[in-house]
Amino acid sequence: MKLSMSLACAVAVVLAAACTNTAEEAEPHTFPKPTLKGTVSIEETLAARRSMRAYATRPLSDEHLGQLLWAAQGITAKGRGLRTAPSAGALYPIEIYVFLDDGVHHYAPRNHALTLVKAGDQRAALARAALSQPCVRNNAAVILIAAEYARTARKYGNRAKMYVDIEAGCVCENVLLQAVALDIGGVPVGAFRDAEVKALAGLPKAETPILLIPLGYPPGKE
Repeated sequence: MKLSMSLACAVAVVLAAACTNTAEEAEPHTFPKPTLKGTVSIEETLAARRSMRAYATRPLSDEHLGQLLWAAQGITAKGRGLRTAPSAGALYPIEIYVFLDDGVHHYAPRNHALTLVKAGDQRAALARAALSQPCVRNNAAVILIAAEYARTARKYGNRAKMYVDIEAGCVCENVLLQAVALDIGGVPVGAFRDAEVKALAGLPKAETPILLIPLGYPPGKE
């Protein structure tokens, strides 16, 4: 049976709408302003920091997730765009992504906001790419630290890889110490297959995954 032209057009519109990527439709999610004064000293966070690989199942609160992302790459000097972690030449090659139960999101420091990159919970596949580590599957969130090395290489040449890797380490420690202050567990994970993680996160060609940080509230704190 042939469809009329008007009906065919209507079907085409419906199919196109159904096939539209959810990530393209999503509005950025802006977090509340980060807290600049906590209740735990830096010395206490250093003393208490331990790698934690088991977590409660409940999601992170909006305030806590925003605070962790701010600790990773938040803006601390708006006029100059300076961030929480030091960067060689203030070039900021680091890009932050987060795997949540609704998909993979990219963090925009200037807006303190998340934008959906890929819809759907990718953490089971991410765990497989990370050599089936349970902490990468069973968590509240996984932060991915990625980098565009070329951004730093344009100024520093062959030294760029070392500078960017140092910066990624600073970002990771910021997240882990902030997690302690919020009574959140976490662990840095470097064992994964780069190409698979890159594909799962939807990273641009120029970006390379460096570290995963699974996060969640301690077990029993549901």
